[in-house]
Amino acid sequence: MGLEKKTLSDLELRGGERVLVRVDFNVPLEGGRVADDARIRAALPTVEWLRERGARIVLCSHLGRPKGRDPETSLAPVSERLSDLLGTHVHQAPDVVGPEVRRGAARLEAGEVLLLENTRWEPGETRNDPELARELAALGQVFVNDAFGAAHRAHASTVGVTEYLPAAAGPLLEREVTTLRGIIESPARPLVVVLGGAKVSDKIGLIDHFLGRADAILIGGAMCFSFFRAQGKPTGESLVEEEGVELASRALERVQAAGGAGCRLILPLDLVLADSFKADAEPRPIDGTDVPDGWMGLDIGPRTSDAFAREIEAGETVLWNGPMGAFELEPFASGTRAVAEAVAAAPGVTVVGGGDSAAALGEFGLEDRVTHLSTGGGASLELLEGRELPGVEALDDA
Repeated sequence: MGLEKKTLSDLELRGGERVLVRVDFNVPLEGGRVADDARIRAALPTVEWLRERGARIVLCSHLGRPKGRDPETSLAPVSERLSDLLGTHVHQAPDVVGPEVRRGAARLEAGEVLLLENTRWEPGETRNDPELARELAALGQVFVNDAFGAAHRAHASTVGVTEYLPAAAGPLLEREVTTLRGIIESPARPLVVVLGGAKVSDKIGLIDHFLGRADAILIGGAMCFSFFRAQGKPTGESLVEEEGVELASRALERVQAAGGAGCRLILPLDLVLADSFKADAEPRPIDGTDVPDGWMGLDIGPRTSDAFAREIEAGETVLWNGPMGAFELEPFASGTRAVAEAVAAAPGVTVVGGGDSAAALGEFGLEDRVTHLSTGGGASLELLEGRELPGVEALDDA
């Protein structure tokens, strides 16, 4: 278990080295300001560690999915927020690469920080273009990848640069990989997996992987309606992912074939319905899961919340990914809140992944009450499905 790759401490920095660090500063912006700085804060220990050792630090990240140079996706608001958090001025580069950027990197003093512009302004980034990778690598003497959220992408700034520089994992990447691999390879039992969100297709890899590993999988969110449809139950106007019905059907067949010997797949017992997806819609609890025509399921019901909470609190390892309902609408937040509180109160190892689950924990003031809050959405899903991450594989072996 573990990372089996070189880490920051293996770099033996003597001071003065220019270190190119891939961070995950893909944060939401509102009105030209950072709306949520959680990912910036997550990178602070790495930047501080390097500053204390006199490194000259060049940071790079993507933000959003721009098509070329787009001022709306500039990282300038991020360098402003990072300056505040570090208590020192962070230099903002005018571009990703080029003569002016090279001069800016060369001028850095020990402990100074330069943030490059959005790597996705360069079309070569997502193509893992060797020329762009070489230009990025020229800005540093060693490379540190601390962007777990981008580790599942084989891009120039995550994989390409490792061809030209000694490459190590940052502490954030190391902690993510070690924690998530631990859940797969040696979890304390019972292992309880709680899955929500809209799409079965997003989570089917996780369901398949954990049907052979977990003790219980609890299914909430809109994805439960694909399972109910697969069982032939009426789902009314509920959100049903059509391709998810077939996937759900196969998962149910696997559980049935195991005949109680394997993992228990637990679906909701009751629901909260509404006649429209609106914050002012009247919640209608039903005891059961048959959704009548003209109604949609927007949350798990109180019996389900209690049953799920009991399963979670009995777990020695709990993994939660995805909300239980439309928690962004206050009348339909109680299922997600109940699960969040149960995860926060669970006595064992608790790991939460996925942006919506993290947002829910934050909204309920519980983010400090879990063992590990993953910063990577797609990356954590792929790792938990047992897949290799290109951004991790490309680093130097320990």
